[in-house]
Amino acid sequence: MTIPVDPKRVVEAPKPVVDRLTARRDSAFHRFPMFFTLLAGFGLVATFYGFERLIDKVDLLSRNPFILLTVGILTLILTGTLYKKL
Repeated sequence: MTIPVDPKRVVEAPKPVVDRLTARRDSAFHRFPMFFTLLAGFGLVATFYGFERLIDKVDLLSRNPFILLTVGILTLILTGTLYKKL
């Protein structure tokens, strides 16, 4: 037994739920802009500090900053190349 389903209705079914969640998210950001700004800033600083601590644990990179610089530049080139291909 098959049930005829209109594909347009299936795609539009979650739209009210998404709209309601988006409105709630936007209102929370508008009510507490400083909190979300500080939270995002903390996340960014914590990420950089975590990378710094990881790099300090690798003796080769912590003793040779030029190798670290080369690895960093190569990583940026590689990710930029991948981004262009996608």
